[in-house]
Amino acid sequence: MTLHRRALLASAGLGAALTTLGGITWALLRPPAGTDDLTIEDVLFDPDQPVLGNPQGDVTVVEFFDYQCPFCKRGHSDLMAEVEADGNVRLVMKDWPIFGGASVLASQLVLGAVEEGTYVAAQAALMATPARLSEDDVRSTLMAAGLDPAAMLAAYRQDRERWDGLMDRNSRQAAALGLQGTPAFIIGQTLLPGAPDRDRLRAAIAAARGSA
Repeated sequence: MTLHRRALLASAGLGAALTTLGGITWALLRPPAGTDDLTIEDVLFDPDQPVLGNPQGDVTVVEFFDYQCPFCKRGHSDLMAEVEADGNVRLVMKDWPIFGGASVLASQLVLGAVEEGTYVAAQAALMATPARLSEDDVRSTLMAAGLDPAAMLAAYRQDRERWDGLMDRNSRQAAALGLQGTPAFIIGQTLLPGAPDRDRLRAAIAAARGSA
């Protein structure tokens, strides 16, 4: 199955199949025949993408996010709590740094932490900060969490082709999906622009599981 932005937003006349779940209109990822520029597997299972939650989970939740996005941060604790409580969700946090240099640096440092084994701690520290960050704020937040931003940056630079390639694919996927900003979620094969509360997130996961 493939994805195309024409398949996503019926309100824009693009031919999406729509459903309503918990008061939210969702666009089902059902592209028109003959589109082959982006597959669902490309979005859900990028081989370079770090995975949180249960890597073998039966439902994948994708969030396109930015470390300076206030709505991403506001909903992050509920997202992580639901993933932990469920126990069978693959969580994919797709870095889409659209708020400037501090966002880019934050993504670079946290992705650099993957090989250091501190990705989860680094991401959690930055997601717990106020929305707007300077580059100095990014570094000081990581240092306060007991991490070494210089080592993280060195690790990122050592594997820069991998991480820059990942972020470039994330950006191209966001454009293909017609995303207008962060956060944007894909749950199973369903697209939700915006941030669901925990109840709606749980309902969406259940619906994805039921339709699998």
